[in-house]
Amino acid sequence: QLPDGSLQLTLYQYKTCPFCSKVRAFLDYHGLPYEIVEVNPIMRKEIKFSSYRKVPILLANAGSPLQLNDSSVIISAIKTYLISKRKSLEEIVSFYPPMKTVSEKGKETLEYGNKYWLMLDEKETKRIYPVKEVRVEEMKWRKWADDWLVHLISPNVYRTPREALASFDYIVREGKFGTMEGFFAKYMGALAMFFISKRLKKKHNLQDNVREDLYEAVNEWVKAVGKHRLFMGGSQPNLADLAVYGVLRVMEGLEAFDDMMVNTKIQPWYQRMEEVIQKTEF
Repeated sequence: QLPDGSLQLTLYQYKTCPFCSKVRAFLDYHGLPYEIVEVNPIMRKEIKFSSYRKVPILLANAGSPLQLNDSSVIISAIKTYLISKRKSLEEIVSFYPPMKTVSEKGKETLEYGNKYWLMLDEKETKRIYPVKEVRVEEMKWRKWADDWLVHLISPNVYRTPREALASFDYIVREGKFGTMEGFFAKYMGALAMFFISKRLKKKHNLQDNVREDLYEAVNEWVKAVGKHRLFMGGSQPNLADLAVYGVLRVMEGLEAFDDMMVNTKIQPWYQRMEEVIQKTEF
């Protein structure tokens, strides 16, 4: 438990972005108060202060202001800070260095080292991860959420022109758009994302019926949690639970979400996650 006001947080986000949703799920579960700045996805003037042009961005002040980028880095760094009182947040963030990588197509991207690790000493590690396998499992499934699960969202919510329109209606309603901007974003965005989702389907080698990949993925997750645990973290969610829940939550209210609930075994776990987060969030 942190003293009141000892960690001031501002999250720059798109509400419907799965990576931002992951961060919100983590902050809400840990009862950390934070301000939200909804970023206009077209102009992005709210993040003009930053050379990092993606969301989420978390501005954290624990004595001195600090910018944290990348959803998994944000989660690992803040979780480390909550557990390890000896280290400053600045020192913790330095353990996740940004590294420039170049893709096969020559595109330069930033990757972050160690992003699924909590930077704990031996005693802290034993307390949080009593056996090594617990840590390995959590890291594996956090990475799975980023590398696989998140790529199933767009092809599923933009699967048909009708679903694409419903998704953009939700995005415009929840996002930060001007009136005309929202109108064009809804119709042009829906059309664009319908075609982009087909490219993503091909890129990630998804089945013709992308729902099948979604169903297989969430059932794989449910199987990994198992019948004898409430959550992968046991009686309480761990960082993998929060990541998977955060990613899936962005589909709520859409046809893909309803289909997933009916055709997979995810519902009991998902409802437990909702309940436990509602109990702890401010």
